[in-house]
Amino acid sequence: MKQALHQGDILKIESVRLPVLVVSKDFFNQTGEIIACPVYPAGEAGPLHIPVRTERAEGLVQCEKLTLLDLNVRGWTKTDRIRMEDVINITDAIQGIFDYI
Repeated sequence: MKQALHQGDILKIESVRLPVLVVSKDFFNQTGEIIACPVYPAGEAGPLHIPVRTERAEGLVQCEKLTLLDLNVRGWTKTDRIRMEDVINITDAIQGIFDYI
């Protein structure tokens, strides 16, 4: 059985070029499906492009590129985890996409 998936985990997923950041909450991830954003190695920071840095990963999380991934049908490996402060900044940016005017 694979390890549990947590909000803030960085994963390498089979057939997906870039690493992804798990942005969905832990209770959602228990199904084996996750909502994730890609982590690009380079680019320009902005309101929806949030920089992250860990021991093994560095890049920009592109918050507007949310995607649902079914990990029940793909191989995956957890490669790292970001700080809770970064999780909060990223989820706030994602929430801002859906806020009312």
